[in-house]
Amino acid sequence: MAWHLSILIMATTCFMLFPRSEQSSESELLQQLRKQLEYPRQLDAWGSPSSDPCYTQPTAVLAVTCEGNAITELKIIGDRITKPPKFSGYSVPNVTLSEAFVVDSFVTTLARLTTLRVVILVSLGLWGPLPDKIHRLSSLEVLDLSSNFLYGSIPPKLSVMSKLHTVTLDRNYFNESVPDWLDSFSNLTVLRLQSNRLKGSIPASIGKAAMLTELALAGNSISGDVPNLAYLNKLEMLDLRDNQLDGDLPEMPTALVTILLSKNSLKGEIPKQFGELNRLQHLDLSFNFLVGSPPEGLFALPNISYLNLAANMLSGSLSSSLTCSSTLGFVDLSTNRLTGDLPACLNGNMNNKVVKFDGNCFSVGPAHQHEAKYCQQSHKGSNKDVGLVVTVVGILFIVLVLSLVLMASNRRSCQKVLAEQQFLQKHKQDNSTSGMSSELLVNARCISQAVKLGTQIQPSYRIFSLEELKEATKSFERSAFLGEGAIGKLYKGKLENGTLIAIRCLALHQRYSIRNLKLRLDLLAKLRHPNLVCLLGHCIDSAVDESSVKRVFLVYEYVPGGTLSSYLSGSSPEKTLKWCDRLQLLIAIAKAVHFLHTGIIPGSLYNRLKSSSILLDEHLVSKLSDYGLSIITEEIYKHEVVEEKRYLQNNAAETEDSEDDVYSFGCILLEALMGPKLHEKGGPFVLNDLVASISCQEEREEVLDSVVIGTSSQDSLSIVVSIMIKCLSAQSSTRPSIEEVLWNLQYAAQVQLKLLICSHCISNNRPREEK
Repeated sequence: MAWHLSILIMATTCFMLFPRSEQSSESELLQQLRKQLEYPRQLDAWGSPSSDPCYTQPTAVLAVTCEGNAITELKIIGDRITKPPKFSGYSVPNVTLSEAFVVDSFVTTLARLTTLRVVILVSLGLWGPLPDKIHRLSSLEVLDLSSNFLYGSIPPKLSVMSKLHTVTLDRNYFNESVPDWLDSFSNLTVLRLQSNRLKGSIPASIGKAAMLTELALAGNSISGDVPNLAYLNKLEMLDLRDNQLDGDLPEMPTALVTILLSKNSLKGEIPKQFGELNRLQHLDLSFNFLVGSPPEGLFALPNISYLNLAANMLSGSLSSSLTCSSTLGFVDLSTNRLTGDLPACLNGNMNNKVVKFDGNCFSVGPAHQHEAKYCQQSHKGSNKDVGLVVTVVGILFIVLVLSLVLMASNRRSCQKVLAEQQFLQKHKQDNSTSGMSSELLVNARCISQAVKLGTQIQPSYRIFSLEELKEATKSFERSAFLGEGAIGKLYKGKLENGTLIAIRCLALHQRYSIRNLKLRLDLLAKLRHPNLVCLLGHCIDSAVDESSVKRVFLVYEYVPGGTLSSYLSGSSPEKTLKWCDRLQLLIAIAKAVHFLHTGIIPGSLYNRLKSSSILLDEHLVSKLSDYGLSIITEEIYKHEVVEEKRYLQNNAAETEDSEDDVYSFGCILLEALMGPKLHEKGGPFVLNDLVASISCQEEREEVLDSVVIGTSSQDSLSIVVSIMIKCLSAQSSTRPSIEEVLWNLQYAAQVQLKLLICSHCISNNRPREEK
């Protein structure tokens, strides 16, 4: 009897100890992962020996889910979000994990957590080729390794993971072809491989992955045709933007809700079948080479809300009887070859639609339309052989003539350039306050190909007469006066052709010769970008002394929608901006600043960035004003009004170069996050304390604008808060580049968009209540 009792006690003890041993083993594996990830701050909660990850409070950056003592979900969102200009496959200090990191060992440790069903490891600096042994996680259903530094090919053994249904590998460096074994996935529903370096064509086998609901391959170097996807009956979202696809558009699955194919080289006509995609809500075919007339059924689809066909070669006219869906809110037909009248249902003033149609040959809005002959030019391939011969002969003839002309004029041209450089050198000391040598001004050149596309239909730059400006403003009468700041007075005017303009009267504190000033204005005129207020021309006032100038008028397009500051101040309830809107406005301005920094040589690095200098047009497109004026004179910074500096550090002397654009952009981010609460503070305040409050998750809701809190996801908001803090760093050397700021804002917008898509899908899948 005693023997039986002993066995019973031993068995009970084993059963009691086994779960504890299993739990201890998995906790040890998590500690090993923490060590391999080089102790990121997100895992500080695991630092205590007594902590149990299964009972750790989940946050936006860390979550561990357990069933019993088995870990089923591991989510870690890091802050290694900087992307270097070049990545060659090796460790990058302070960007990736160190040279000691071995991705193979990391995956081996991870695979020992055999019960994992969800793995989300984002922005942790993981680098190296993703090893095949990832397939050991046989229970895995969701895998997200986005925003790391993984490269090489996508492991083929992923296809044997029968339970895996969601794969997200966005923003890595995978540089082989798109896998041709995707049809082997029995349950694959979501595949995201955006912003990698994938090349080659999309394999036809992807058309057999019957369970796919989302396919996102945007931002790669994929070429060839779009394969036949017609049999993917469950596909709802297709994103192939920003690749090198160059075939004809195929017919699409009827379940699609979103189709994004912009920035490729797709050709041919838009299939009429697109006008039968009754679930379609969002269609973007912009920046391709599509021809013919757009199917009229597109405009009347029952659920369509966004239709972008801009920058193609669409031609013909739209029927006057064209009907538009009541859900259609945005249409862009700009930069095509469309003719005739604009159908009544595309009148932007009806039903609050936003309709863009500049750069065509429509009979409406002639100021922004080409002449009819532009759209009637033939692009057919008849007489190709004769045309080719004529072209070749013509080119050879032109080259020969140009060679002779250049040889004849070379000597005179060289003498002219030398004379001009000597002239500028003579005045170099007089104009040294600008911080920009005359040699750089002479050799300034545009290098941004993207901006060339964006400015094709912008009005050309010209010189205005003072009489013309006086007529536009009725001799600068008081009713035309818009305001006055540190850089001069601002007036509103109306040209003879009806164009509204804004005129900045800039007083020059540094005396310039006319020739030197014209060189500077020529450089300023090259700053053309869709998100910069367009500089239409200038007027030099030299009536007093022809040898020098002390006043110049800069003529800009008039932007009617008010300033970003007025939208964020809360003074007008109708001007409330949701989080998605704020992100789009900030992204647009970041693109503009990025162009100012990199789109010309030398870059324009000090642009007086303030929310009051950001203007919104009637379509809520943001444009930066008062940019590039340091090209003309730096004196404007010496005369800035002290009261305008509302953002203070604990010790102003500790803040290096607080006038730089990245720091100023950080202040704009802060204002976008806080909205009226920032304006309510009124006087100066200590920036460090405010940033500390925003950084703290518990205090964030008290500090940030309630509209931001109510319309943003935690992940998206955290990304913007993190990059804002970096922008406002006291040391300029630790601040990010504007390119890094732009990347993070775009990433935050993508994270927010994913939330909206998921919410939309969930709401659509809920059973409707019977009436």
